[in-house]
Amino acid sequence: MDIWEAVAVCAAGIGAGTINTIVGSGTLITFPVLLAVGLPPVTANVSNTLGLVPGSISGAIGYRRELRGQRDRVLRLGAAALVGAVAGAALLITLPSEAFGTIVPVLIALALVLVVAQPRLARAVRLRRERAGGPANPHGGPVLLGGMTLASMYGGYFGAAQGVIYLALMGLLINDDLQRINAVKNVLGALVNGAAAVFFLFVADFDWTAVLLIAVGSAAGGQLGARLGRRLPPAALRAVIVAVGVVAILQLVLD
Repeated sequence: MDIWEAVAVCAAGIGAGTINTIVGSGTLITFPVLLAVGLPPVTANVSNTLGLVPGSISGAIGYRRELRGQRDRVLRLGAAALVGAVAGAALLITLPSEAFGTIVPVLIALALVLVVAQPRLARAVRLRRERAGGPANPHGGPVLLGGMTLASMYGGYFGAAQGVIYLALMGLLINDDLQRINAVKNVLGALVNGAAAVFFLFVADFDWTAVLLIAVGSAAGGQLGARLGRRLPPAALRAVIVAVGVVAILQLVLD
């Protein structure tokens, strides 16, 4: 990797860290760049996964104010995310890429529909609970746990637009401010990438130069994303989610 390739990888890390903190899908920035500088696909994927961990941690720190009072929620969803992440990482090693690649655009599209319809659907869910006389589950209940496990399995496998899926599921099933939900998403992203990376340490080869460059860039991008993301009102944040998700779908389909 020459100096200009190194600069490109680091810049991609900054972009990925920023967009991951605000929405997700940073992998769609870094992964193509790693392929362009000559890394094999699996090596690029696992190196990218480890390199983005500092960015997710940085973004979570940047959103620490919104994380207050959400310890139980993070612990519950974090446990589901860890299980899914390890399962997804194992699938990356054992299955051909086509197994998930064909359904990824469909998953992202469904997530975008949920994001757009989230306010109306969330109101309908709340009204149904009120009529039934049952209290709202602050953690989303077993449906959310199952959905987050599956989303984290996908995240451990590849992770593009994983954050979009997280925001869609939590926004629908948790009655809370979207910025607070986004803060939880950043913690879960760090857990999933970290768990998958630890798994890959034993079964895959890393390009440590790429890991370091992405780590430095994504850590800086995480702080930038936290400053930009928390200034967005819910409607604007949803618009960003949809825009990033559409780009993700187009890139995956065209590739």
